[in-house]
Amino acid sequence: MTPPFPIRKECPPGACDCKRELLENDPQADLRVLRLTKEEEKRLLARIEAIGTYGELMRVGQRLEEQLGVTLKITPGPNEVRTMRGFAIELSPRPGLCRKTRQAVPAAIRRCLEAHPEIAFAILDAHDLFGRPE
Repeated sequence: MTPPFPIRKECPPGACDCKRELLENDPQADLRVLRLTKEEEKRLLARIEAIGTYGELMRVGQRLEEQLGVTLKITPGPNEVRTMRGFAIELSPRPGLCRKTRQAVPAAIRRCLEAHPEIAFAILDAHDLFGRPE
């Protein structure tokens, strides 16, 4: 079955753990994740790095969910957050989502957080790490 939109080219055999064959073998599979071609991925990464507010970051996460069916999760790590590496940033694993994409998106978000520390503080605040009085 060929989808009516351009799809991402397959990774070389053994180079990726995306399990794309699960999508190709299932006629009812959700193929939205394959819309993220390499060119679109580059545009997404540039868009993420250009984010200036916490609200924009949340909207990009929401758009990833709507358009690709991929959930973006950004949480403070289990230990204290001293640098941007202290955040746990991950894309939900899905068949067809390339390993490189699962690494590139969190790296772009970290670069964004380093450029805009106020977004990092907003993430911490959203997870109630500043201890709001109730």
